[in-house]
Amino acid sequence: MHPVRRQRLLIVTFIVVGASAAAALIFSALSENMNFFYAPAQIQAGEAPQGKTIRVGGLVVPGSIKRAASGLDLEFRVTDNKAELPVDFRGILPDLFSEGKGVVAVGELLPGGRFKAAQVLAKHDENYMPPEVHDALKRGESPGVAMGGGAPGGR
Repeated sequence: MHPVRRQRLLIVTFIVVGASAAAALIFSALSENMNFFYAPAQIQAGEAPQGKTIRVGGLVVPGSIKRAASGLDLEFRVTDNKAELPVDFRGILPDLFSEGKGVVAVGELLPGGRFKAAQVLAKHDENYMPPEVHDALKRGESPGVAMGGGAPGGR
C-alpha cells in the first residue's frame, strides 16, 4: 500500500474511533440524566426502578395531605384512579398545589413502596380558557364579538 494512502487510512480510522468514543460518552451521560415518568399503577406493578430519579404523576387524593408539626415536612397520596402512591416531601409547595388537582413529583422510589419527592410541580388545568371566552360561551355569543374583536385590524 502506498504510504500516502496508508497515512490517510490511519487518519480516517482515528477520526472514526474518536467520534465513536465521543458519541458513547454523550449517550452514557444523557441516559444517566433521564427522568422517566411513571403512573402510580405502574409503580404498584413493579415497573419503576428503586433508587433512581423518576417522575410520578397523578391527582392528589382529597383528604390525604398531612403536614408535620415541623412545618416543611408533608405527606400526601397521588392516584391515577387505578392505584395510590404515598409521597413524602420536605419543602415549600407550589401555589397551585391542592387536593384533587394534578401534580408531578420528582424523586426516588424507596423500598416499601413510598416515594421520596425532591421537587413537586403542580399542573394547571389543561382545559384553561381565557375568562372573556368562557363568559362569551356562557352567554352564547361568539368569542370574537365578546372580546370586541371582529376582523383583524379592527375593520
